[in-house]
Amino acid sequence: MLLNALWLALRQIFRNPMRSLLTVLGIVIGVAAVITMVTVGNGATQAVREQIESLGSNQLMIRPGQRMGAGRAAGAPTFKLEDVDAIQSQIAGVKNVAPQRSMSMTVVAQGKNWNTQVIGSTSQYFELDNRPLSAGRYFESTEERAGSAVCVIGSTIQKEVFGSVNPIGQMLRTGNFSCRVVGMLETKGQSAFGGDQDDLVVMPIQTFQRRVVGNNRISSISVAVDSAFDREMLTESLRQLMRERRNLSDHDDDNFMILDTEELAKRVSSTTEIMTMLLGAVAAVSLIVGGIGIMNIMLVSVTERTREIGIRLAIGALAREVLMQFLIEAVVLGCLGGLLGVVIALVGSIILAGVMGVPFIFDPFINVVAFGFAALTGIVFGYFPARRAAQMDPIEAVRHE
Repeated sequence: MLLNALWLALRQIFRNPMRSLLTVLGIVIGVAAVITMVTVGNGATQAVREQIESLGSNQLMIRPGQRMGAGRAAGAPTFKLEDVDAIQSQIAGVKNVAPQRSMSMTVVAQGKNWNTQVIGSTSQYFELDNRPLSAGRYFESTEERAGSAVCVIGSTIQKEVFGSVNPIGQMLRTGNFSCRVVGMLETKGQSAFGGDQDDLVVMPIQTFQRRVVGNNRISSISVAVDSAFDREMLTESLRQLMRERRNLSDHDDDNFMILDTEELAKRVSSTTEIMTMLLGAVAAVSLIVGGIGIMNIMLVSVTERTREIGIRLAIGALAREVLMQFLIEAVVLGCLGGLLGVVIALVGSIILAGVMGVPFIFDPFINVVAFGFAALTGIVFGYFPARRAAQMDPIEAVRHE
């Protein structure tokens, strides 16, 4: 009986292919939207998590002020190199410490100029930021102490400024002085936030302070911690040390913030996951609209086939067989729409992931759930028309014109 009902349903659907396609369009759009939103959202979440983890899973960042963003640290004192030395020598469990100061500048070489980010730091910056070399070397400790005019560049600088010329040993003009390129970093690619991670020039912090900004301020300090030590205790020790060095009394609030990259990754991932769920829920509304479309067409189909239904009931068909026939037809419509939606979502997700620069992460669970929900929509919204067909009076149905 089921196979016969399925055959009748398929024959009726393909008898009017255009009407059937328009009927399931809402289901197709709903399923495709839900799967695409969730898939791309998962990819974006993974990209953000990888971006933050690339900073180092056991890393703390110390910044002046109590809020993130440009201008948010106004009035809060910056840091000094002595703070960096104190952290390295007085806090147990600290593996590396790197000061950092940066400025957007135009660099010139080989008759070309390029606007980039110039960073002043120490050689420990490269280890903290996971920056291996593709050529040359890092600057040495003697060059750091002497404030030598040397620098390490990203691959974007090599491509945009030096072109086919080997940059190692070449002079690069930054502001009012020139530095000698001693190393080139491996390509890191675009960040999850859209920035070019290879568009940078790194020089010794003392060189940057003396020749670029003309003061000894440090805008942030990165601290790599040993995973064997208790993270919370180490962070608290670091906070107490910075309060002491910044002469804060017991009643004063902190005028600095300590960011934990591991905690930051969890918070950002949680936020993007919530946004993905919300977008998926909004897209799921299309499934309800699609279900209403199925119910509408099924009611029209019942009206069109009233005489056929009456004849079937008159020659001995049971009411449940008529109900099953129309219910299966509605379910088949929902399943066809769900299947088409899954295919469109797969193609769309791959394209969108490539355009947005996020990884494509196939999630079998959301695909199965979306398809199952499409089939359930067919059952729910197809039941009323099917029940109406099954409850027809055979005599009145046969008389219907």
